[in-house]
Amino acid sequence: MLLELSIKDFAIIEQLDVSFKQGMTVLTGETGAGKSIIIDAVGLLAGGRGSVDFVRTGTDKAVLQGVFDISEIENTKTVLTNLGIEPSDDLVITRDLFKTGRSVCRVNGTIVNLNSLKLVGQTLIDIHGQNEHQELMDSEKHLALLDQYDENAVGAIREKYQATFTEYSKLNNQLNKSRQNEHEWNQRVDMLQFQVDEIQSANLEQGEDDELEKRREQLINFQSISDALATSFQILEGDDDVSAIDQIGSVMQELQGISDYDEEYQQMSEEVQNAYYALEDVTNRVRSSIDAMEWNSAELDEVEQRLEVIRQLKKKYGNSITEIINYLQKIEIELNEMTGSGRDLNDLSEMVEQRYQEVKKLGLQLTKVRQEMAVSLEQAIREQLSGLYMEKTQFKVQFTPKKIPDHEGFDEVEFLIQPNPGEELKPLAKIASGGELSRIMLALKTIFARNEGVTSIVFDEVDTGVSGRVAQAIADKIHEISLHSQVLCISHLPQVAARADHQLHVAKKVVGGRTMTKLTILNDEGRVNEIAKMLAGVNITELSLEHARELLQTERER
Repeated sequence: MLLELSIKDFAIIEQLDVSFKQGMTVLTGETGAGKSIIIDAVGLLAGGRGSVDFVRTGTDKAVLQGVFDISEIENTKTVLTNLGIEPSDDLVITRDLFKTGRSVCRVNGTIVNLNSLKLVGQTLIDIHGQNEHQELMDSEKHLALLDQYDENAVGAIREKYQATFTEYSKLNNQLNKSRQNEHEWNQRVDMLQFQVDEIQSANLEQGEDDELEKRREQLINFQSISDALATSFQILEGDDDVSAIDQIGSVMQELQGISDYDEEYQQMSEEVQNAYYALEDVTNRVRSSIDAMEWNSAELDEVEQRLEVIRQLKKKYGNSITEIINYLQKIEIELNEMTGSGRDLNDLSEMVEQRYQEVKKLGLQLTKVRQEMAVSLEQAIREQLSGLYMEKTQFKVQFTPKKIPDHEGFDEVEFLIQPNPGEELKPLAKIASGGELSRIMLALKTIFARNEGVTSIVFDEVDTGVSGRVAQAIADKIHEISLHSQVLCISHLPQVAARADHQLHVAKKVVGGRTMTKLTILNDEGRVNEIAKMLAGVNITELSLEHARELLQTERER
């Protein structure tokens, strides 16, 4: 439920802070005082589209804030969790509307976009105005209203149907694409298969090209390498003259002989000793390299051919072996999807037909459940309408098979109405008057209030154009809804005001040449005076005060 509402620099409201309670709260006051502006503010907190016109003249921005108790509203907590916002029992929504047209929305301090705010808002607030019966007027939304009537009955079978239909649609789209573009499809498959085969047959290994380039250079320069190694070995180990390593050995012995006489001699001796052993190691490695060297004229050709294979693959599929391998993995996935793991069009067609039969079976079950729900809903609405003095009105849920089934099922659903005996049942949107739509909507709200889960339902002058016993019946229905959800209601009817649990009076005044809205929480005497004014107009008489007291007393006793 909505606990607190704060409005600053919004339209004609400079500053307004108000607390709301559970039950039915009615906002009364003269036309133009700002009652609907307050409802507009609530709607913006629920994700409604803003406008620079809402920003109070002379200010840079309007600030709206609402505090909601969501301790028992699991739908809201689920939405918050999905948005990455930690849910708590008290939910704070803030919205800033700037004169520049920018809007900033925050939920528990976290900035969210307007779509995210709508997701949260639709679990919190349901606003209905005297000219806002879109769900009833739009036959495309009647199916959703029917499902809403008994979600427990229809939810599981609908979910199973939709999952199966999604699988069927995916396969059917694949089949249609295959048939419509079979030539291009086959060409693409052939090309992908050729590329996969070409890359796979190369058996590429990471870093292979670098090793081959290195080996190629060695083979091209074989003679130079061989000559260099031989000359080096001859100098290091020599046959006739004293070798370089022998000479270094002699130096090492001489320095070792004097190393005890000075630290400098000791250091030189050690350095020459290290050089001797290093040259000895190099000599052995040169000898091994010479022994291992063998000219193979065919190897250079093999290396060149392998490098050419890799170069050609790089031209086609990537600048490196890594890129080529990544490309291979990508086209293998695409090829597998296109060929359906080896399925041809006939196999795919059989699968589509099989899945369609599953969809059809589940669709028939879904239709049966909905038809059973429709019978119950028709009876429930007739009972509610009877209490709203539309006892002779017939209400029916009409099912029409769809030409092509979709994600929602096999049937179109439309609400039909027969306001007067002897007339034909006709679409609700075509023949229902404003007053009838208001009462039908209230009937639906009375039925759905237990299941909707929203914390607050707002009625903005839905009782316009009615009076007498119908007005009293509407007041009773609105109050009945408030037993399951907090209700905020704007009304000019004394019957509705008297039926409310709480009453707020909205008035406007001019201060310093500026129009301002003031909101007052009425006590018992204030309610008597306001209801008397609603009964008698400007001139309040003792009779109207007496009538107002009688109305309030009657409602208390009820």
